[in-house]
Amino acid sequence: MEKLKNILLLLLLAAFAAALIAAPAEASDAARQGLALCLQTVLPSLFPFFVLSSLVVASGVGDGFGRALAPVMRPLFGVSGTGAAALALGLVGGYPVGARTAAELYRGGALSKAEAERLLAFCSNAGPGFILGVCGTAVLHSARAGLYLYLIHVAAAVLTGVMLRRLSPVENAPACPLRRTQGQSLAFPAAVRDSFAAAWSVCGFVVIFAVVLRYVTLLLPGQPLLVGFLELTNGVLSLRADRGGFVLCAVFLGWGGLSVHAQTLSVLEGSGLSPRLYFPGKAMQAALSAPLAWLVSSLLY
Repeated sequence: MEKLKNILLLLLLAAFAAALIAAPAEASDAARQGLALCLQTVLPSLFPFFVLSSLVVASGVGDGFGRALAPVMRPLFGVSGTGAAALALGLVGGYPVGARTAAELYRGGALSKAEAERLLAFCSNAGPGFILGVCGTAVLHSARAGLYLYLIHVAAAVLTGVMLRRLSPVENAPACPLRRTQGQSLAFPAAVRDSFAAAWSVCGFVVIFAVVLRYVTLLLPGQPLLVGFLELTNGVLSLRADRGGFVLCAVFLGWGGLSVHAQTLSVLEGSGLSPRLYFPGKAMQAALSAPLAWLVSSLLY
């Protein structure tokens, strides 16, 4: 199996190299568009939330979350109340803010490894700005459709967490205060520095996937499912403003796309957390989004 993986990887790399040699102008144009997207959208939207997630952990706000929300988070999701910070920031800040917050909480000692890995499966989600603005207004031409999509997205994430609680129980870990290794006066500069580096790391994946997607669409045009599987934004933009487009949009949002998954793995680097539940969780969220969207779509179409 390992040998087969190596062969497939070698073939993919060879194909990518051949594409770069055969059509370098396409790669350059796609990279420029990816960089423009980073400067105009990704950095302005992600960077503030990355800073906020770091400060939530460093300041001890998560301690208050833990005490107040433990009666809700533990029975529903099998994680301590502190995990509510990651879930909330993920639903407001967008991919991959929730995953980064979960990793920060684990590093700070507020979550056990098993809790953090479970939280990863449902705390990293698309933000309301993208769903309402791009999915609703720009693609489906309906602010109400965008609102319904966001509610479906939240519901599917919550249901995924609840189902994982039943399917993959973990031992309860006592809530513990965050470990603070630096003074409060140093927390803000460190949060800005680390968040800026993390945001640029995410941008690197945005750019490289823009190049990959350009070649894929040149070889296989008119494949919205493939595009959505690889990259969320372009997958959504390829949809039609009808009932099928609404349902597929909900599925794409639940899955996130391989580009988002690569971004998530980048913010987990060095944390020691495994994505063993992350990928099944995103697949489950996408699967749950489809019937929910189909039911709700009757209100629109």
